[in-house]
Amino acid sequence: MIQQLLLGQTLAFSGDPLDRDWSDVTRHNSNGGVLVQDDRIIAVGNGDVLQRDYPQATVTHYGDALISAGFVDAHMHYPQTGIIASWGKQLIDWLNTYTFPEEARFGDKAYADGAAGRTLDLALAHGTTTLTSFCTIHPQSVDAFFEAAALRNMAVVAGKTCMDRNAPDALRDTAQSSYDDSKSLLARWHGKGRANYAITPRFSPTSTPEQLHALGALWAEYPDCLMQTHLSEQLPEIAWVRGLFPDARDYLDTYEECGLLGAKGLYGHAIHLEPREIERLQEVGAAVIHCPTSNTFIGSGLFDLMRLAQAGLRIGLATDTGGGSSFSMLRTMAAAYEIGQLRGVALHPAQLMWLATEGSARALHMEGQIGHLGAGAMADITILDLESTPAIAQRVNNANDVWDAVFPTIMMGDDRAIKDVWVAGRRVQRAN
Repeated sequence: MIQQLLLGQTLAFSGDPLDRDWSDVTRHNSNGGVLVQDDRIIAVGNGDVLQRDYPQATVTHYGDALISAGFVDAHMHYPQTGIIASWGKQLIDWLNTYTFPEEARFGDKAYADGAAGRTLDLALAHGTTTLTSFCTIHPQSVDAFFEAAALRNMAVVAGKTCMDRNAPDALRDTAQSSYDDSKSLLARWHGKGRANYAITPRFSPTSTPEQLHALGALWAEYPDCLMQTHLSEQLPEIAWVRGLFPDARDYLDTYEECGLLGAKGLYGHAIHLEPREIERLQEVGAAVIHCPTSNTFIGSGLFDLMRLAQAGLRIGLATDTGGGSSFSMLRTMAAAYEIGQLRGVALHPAQLMWLATEGSARALHMEGQIGHLGAGAMADITILDLESTPAIAQRVNNANDVWDAVFPTIMMGDDRAIKDVWVAGRRVQRAN
């Protein structure tokens, strides 16, 4: 039994600050402590009290740094790490010009291994302790990602991306092979260690109805699994879907008719939703995933976060790398704030931090396990230096309260703000 006591400022949540007044559900302690035993958090409270009650614990002092749950990225593409920040395309051209040529390389297991390890290390360097990733059509790309995550003891969600049309020949499978490969990978990885499998049709335009039905049937066999896909990202995409599925009521209906709408569904982007789609997503308890840097970088539109939150949807936050332009969940929070401003809503720092931790964990149906600074959760913890650069420090010197001190790091912070990261009770990275 190994006990570690982390001392500093702590930030935790007892509820959803998008649903209730943020001040009612936010717990900040300027003299806080987090007690970790082996791989779990066993207590969060006053640092002096915890130090008195657990004198045998090894103490790490973080001073005025902020101890938070590790960030949870609810939607990204690890095979696109190598093409992040590519210039000048919107969705369909982006896929054809950058994404598909890069993904074709993942039939080489060694190449996939390198990309997986690099992606996970970049995530950790930015304070992200859980990734939810699309892989490629190649089963070895899935193995590479889960193997790299297991080496780091990270909780991850991933699945083989399935496409049987409107993609290059080298990136197409079939309805049957997508079912067979996904089922085999699910059996090999789901629930093994900290791995969680997600059934993964890329999106309706690259899957025939036959493939969507096959994956819907697989989900019905394994309803405890997540299912991840894309929904209503760009207007030309929606028009494309309308032409491919002329009998569908809307974009969401292309999934619903094939058994791919459910409580454990993760629907990335979800910018241009119809009222019926919002109602159905809420009725089944599905999650929509906000990808703000991607939505602006490739010109998709402005996600209506507060409208969807008020409708009762689960909402996660995500980098969507490589369409997203940063590996940092801090930059992702900043972009969410900026998009909120354009929508007429100034999101509070507490709401942004909740989205990047508890909110994304809730979207993944892993609330209380990850993204949570509380007893019983896995000890995935990120420590933020609130004065990581001169520009941030000079603003913090004029702060009136903790939120004045946290907000500049959200808006201007990067990997330099990550003082330390703990995964499953193990310290894995320290800032230089």
